[in-house]
Amino acid sequence: MTLTAHVDTFAQDHLPPRDQWPALIYDIPEVQYPDRLNCAMELLDGAVARGWGDRPAILSAEGTLTYAQMLDQVNRLARVLTEDLGLVPGNRVLLRGANDPTMAVAWFAVVKAGLIVVATMPLLREKELVDVIDKAQISAALCDKRLADELLAAQQACPFLQRIVYYNDPSAEGLAARMARKTPVYGGVGTATDDIALIAFTSGSTGKPKGTLHAHRDVLAICDCFPKSTLGIRAADICIGTPPLSFTFGLGGLLLFPLRVGAATVLLEKLTPATMLQAMSDYRATITWSTPLFYRQMAGLVGTYDLATLRASVSAGEALPPSTRALWQDATGITLIDGIGATEMLHIFISAAGADVRPGATGKAIPGYRARIVDDDGHPLPAGEVGRLAVQGPTGCRYLADERQRVYVQNGWNLTGDAYLMDADGYFWFQARTDDIILTAGYNVAGPEVENALLEHPAVAECAVVGAPDAERGTIVKAFIVLKPGYTGDAALAQSLQAFVKNAIAPYKYPREVEFCATLPRADTGKLQRFKLRQG
Repeated sequence: MTLTAHVDTFAQDHLPPRDQWPALIYDIPEVQYPDRLNCAMELLDGAVARGWGDRPAILSAEGTLTYAQMLDQVNRLARVLTEDLGLVPGNRVLLRGANDPTMAVAWFAVVKAGLIVVATMPLLREKELVDVIDKAQISAALCDKRLADELLAAQQACPFLQRIVYYNDPSAEGLAARMARKTPVYGGVGTATDDIALIAFTSGSTGKPKGTLHAHRDVLAICDCFPKSTLGIRAADICIGTPPLSFTFGLGGLLLFPLRVGAATVLLEKLTPATMLQAMSDYRATITWSTPLFYRQMAGLVGTYDLATLRASVSAGEALPPSTRALWQDATGITLIDGIGATEMLHIFISAAGADVRPGATGKAIPGYRARIVDDDGHPLPAGEVGRLAVQGPTGCRYLADERQRVYVQNGWNLTGDAYLMDADGYFWFQARTDDIILTAGYNVAGPEVENALLEHPAVAECAVVGAPDAERGTIVKAFIVLKPGYTGDAALAQSLQAFVKNAIAPYKYPREVEFCATLPRADTGKLQRFKLRQG
């Protein structure tokens, strides 16, 4: 490893032991990089150096931000981080905000300064923020002023978080005023290619978040694999979509990938199917990024919108039902590009586009990655047999100080937690999740986390949460509740429990279906048998 530029070596010190790392494969020219590399500088400073400064980079309700204007703002913000907040390379910075230009600028400023991004969704509540801040030992945060309450509450439990600067804050201490006082010239930090650039958090099956560490090299690798080999993104493209920038799916599709080729992206908050379609028309979008559920919801509304510029649509976050692909194609003429990625892998590693699409299949391993199906002992299975999906490539799982590293990485392969089969032609067909994560509407929800929230309600004696089939969403969160004496399991109580969960944790995790029961199925050991609940 090239000598790190990090003064604060927390991330490097908390990488898994080398013998627990996956094999990292750099066998295509696109992912071979120099020893010193700052991905933010390569993507943004490099874009301006290539003469793209006057091109639009970000389109939003606030207007257009060119590459040169974005670089100006990134440099000013980087100076705020280093001069006002006194941060040094390797420090972690929490970002809390929706999809907007400031969130994008903040991401690049943090990374350009040699700091480490920890982006979080606006929906996260105090407890979830505490888990992230504590795990990553975060000392500073940039936060939308509208989202201050939960972060301030979390700060009370996290003395390590000492500095918060707000944007959408008109005061002299707000981010805009601080940036206005800075010069737009900033050289950046010459990080090592393998220095950590971001920590992306994902829920574990226990509800305790796992921090996945990704280096500057990894950020460029995802830009130089799927979007080039499969999607075919180009400079004239305008991207738009629904995934948050705090999700690696959204980070890639709505920020990193377009900037890598000199394209533009549209960043908008709180999109609905109707407003997404209107924005696609207004901004003349060419590439969309979303989940199967959102495409299904949009398909029935397409007729009243002008989508003449649309040329590609990418679906990820959960398995794509063939019926949803057919609905979108009938509505738009566009064949959805399905893809499976993982926070641990940073982005998509199996996909197919155009004539290579096989309805019902996710696709093939994209150039730069390899995949196979293995049994419980890690031995490869023949075509047509269902087993565990194992993946290798230029990115891979490295958890932040987490024993679950041994579960995700075995024999040098990343085990994604998905059950697949591979056919004789090398296409991968999704079967189910192999763990207790519920994949619903593009979100990973840990059943035990929802159970813990429900158990705080005075009416709940026992509960179990599983994924249940749903015609529209594919899978929903369903709760089985055993009540304490004196409570009646009726519709009013079900609604009360749902509201209780929404107030305790991120609202998208609440159980959309509640079933009251006398007992829960348990083994002789007392262990809850969730598989019986899934079977109905």
